Amino acid sequence: MRRGIAILGSTGSIGTQAIDVCTRHPEQFSVELLTAKQNADLLIEQAIKVQPNAVVITDEDKYDKVNKALSSHGVKVFTGMDSITSLVKSEEIDIVLTAMVGFSGLEPTIAAIKAGKAIALANKETLVAAGELVVSLAKESGSPIIPVDSEHSAIFQCLQGERGRAEKIILTASGGPFLNKSIQELKSVTINEALSHPNWKMGSKVTIDSATMMNKGLEMIEARWLFNMKPSEIEIVVHPQSIIHSMVQFWDGSITAQMSTPDMRLPIQYALAYPNRLSLDTKRVNFAEFGRFDFFDPDREKFPSITIAYEAISKGGNIPCAMNAGNEIAVEAFLNGIVPFASIHKITQEVVNGTKFVAVPTLSDIFNTDRAAREFAAEILKKFKAK
Repeated sequence: MRRGIAILGSTGSIGTQAIDVCTRHPEQFSVELLTAKQNADLLIEQAIKVQPNAVVITDEDKYDKVNKALSSHGVKVFTGMDSITSLVKSEEIDIVLTAMVGFSGLEPTIAAIKAGKAIALANKETLVAAGELVVSLAKESGSPIIPVDSEHSAIFQCLQGERGRAEKIILTASGGPFLNKSIQELKSVTINEALSHPNWKMGSKVTIDSATMMNKGLEMIEARWLFNMKPSEIEIVVHPQSIIHSMVQFWDGSITAQMSTPDMRLPIQYALAYPNRLSLDTKRVNFAEFGRFDFFDPDREKFPSITIAYEAISKGGNIPCAMNAGNEIAVEAFLNGIVPFASIHKITQEVVNGTKFVAVPTLSDIFNTDRAAREFAAEILKKFKAK
């Protein structure tokens, strides 16, 4: 029986690779829903290719273009976030792949969870901003959350068949494009340099997060909620070869690792097909070719975003949500040439420090915190624009 798939954020890096996975296994997957923010041309191309029941273009100005292009293909066209939160509840959909960028993925993910859908989670910000609430809702509705991030998929795979709780999670990090640059050199790096990841092809937001290593801080918080671990039980280790995607240490001292060449289709496919494994034409690991694997601690002085993330989850409440919002605004400002690379973590830290603490936030508190943090970050940016 084929599984009905909704791909939220189909025109992004994860979304396009998910479509590749689904089209390679048409006997396993039926794409029922595609959503995009602004990329109307690619959304139209994807819809014609996979023939979903419906698509959503959230930018209302692009609706007429998409609707006109797909009217003769029998694909229903909708616009707006409300359409996404409604359509993910459709009976034809079994799995919702949440690949929307940033905080925007939270609302449709919650809607899908409340509808009891399986979640293939590629939007780490959902758990960073509202981890406790999301995990609690998933338990209530019986909605499984299967991670798609390569690191969390690796941990998930390592835990298969284990009955007890792990002693420690070891999150591996490539180190990003600036692993060997000095703090002084980071002050003058360009946007193109920051977007040139050595191992992975990703969207611009996650690529910049990798360059600052905030990505690893976000992943630590995500792992805390996905696997019910304390922050102190999650260790970050730099592994430049990106072959070991993460490891799990057990109480007898043994460590299990998941390895493969860097290819996001693997964790995407694993999440969509779970608990089955399907064939994939990814390049196989040749250990003799690598010769050695390197591991070392991240330089937290050079990459303070990791410390900011640990401090945010230690404070708890709504603080990780504020941190995420501040980082999103800072990254966008860097990509727009408003602030230098070295200011991303400074803006994020300032937002965290200036956020009013809510110990046990409701969903309304989370949305209010996100909005307030973004407004505060925008005020901070005025200082840069005035220069």
